[in-house]
Amino acid sequence: MKIALIGYGKMGKEIEQIALQRGHDVVSVIDISNPDDFDSPAFLSAEVAIEFTRPETAFENYQKCLERNIPVVSGTTGWLHRLDEIKKACAENGKTFFYASNFSIGVNIFFAVNRQLAKIMNQYPQYDVCMEEIHHIHKLDSPSGTGITLAEDILKNINRKTQWKEAESGNNDDLLIHSKREGEVPGIHKIIYESEVDILSIKHKAKNRKGLAFGAVLAAEFTQGKSGFLTMNDLLKF
Repeated sequence: MKIALIGYGKMGKEIEQIALQRGHDVVSVIDISNPDDFDSPAFLSAEVAIEFTRPETAFENYQKCLERNIPVVSGTTGWLHRLDEIKKACAENGKTFFYASNFSIGVNIFFAVNRQLAKIMNQYPQYDVCMEEIHHIHKLDSPSGTGITLAEDILKNINRKTQWKEAESGNNDDLLIHSKREGEVPGIHKIIYESEVDILSIKHKAKNRKGLAFGAVLAAEFTQGKSGFLTMNDLLKF
C-alpha cells in the first residue's frame, strides 16, 4: 500500500518504520518544510494519508487530502470542534476518514473496560469518580484526546455526572480530570472510584509510542476499499 505521512516528528518516524516493516511504501512525507507538496505527483499517488501534526493545522490538512480523494487516518487531537464537518463530508461525499483519539490496541481495550466499569458503578452512588492523566511536556492539548474519550464514556454511563471539567476549574459535582505534563511520558491514564471505605481504579500506562504507530498503520490498512467515517470500534469490532 502507498502511504503518505503528514507530520514527520517522533510519531511520523515511528509510523514510517512500522509501515516499511509491514511491506508498505511511504511515497510522500509532508512536514513544515514542504507544505506545498499536497499537489506533488508523489502525494497524489498515495492510497491513504496518516496525519500526526498539530491541532491548529490538522483540519486544513484533512481538507486538502479529502479534496484530492485520499483517505485520511487522523492521529491529531485538539480539533474536535470541527469533527461534524468531517462526518458530513464522509456521509454526503463518500469520503474516507478514520479517527481515533488513541490508536493503541491496549488503550482501546482500556476504553471498553472503562465503559463496562462505568455501567456497573452507576448503581453505586457512594463512589465518586475522577481521572488522572500524565503526558509528555510537548503535548499541546489538555486534557488529551484519550482523556476526553474516557471522560465522555463515563458520562454516558454514570447518571450522577453530567459534565467533565479540568480539576482546577471544576467542583465535586463534575467529573474532574487531573492533567499533568511531565518529561517524556508517553501517556498514563487512570480512572479512580472512591468511597468512604475503599478505592477502585483501572490504569493504562504506555511504555513507548510503538503501540500508537502500529495501530495507526493497522487503521490505514483498514481503510482500503471502504468509505465513510471509521473508528477503532470498526477495526477491533467492539
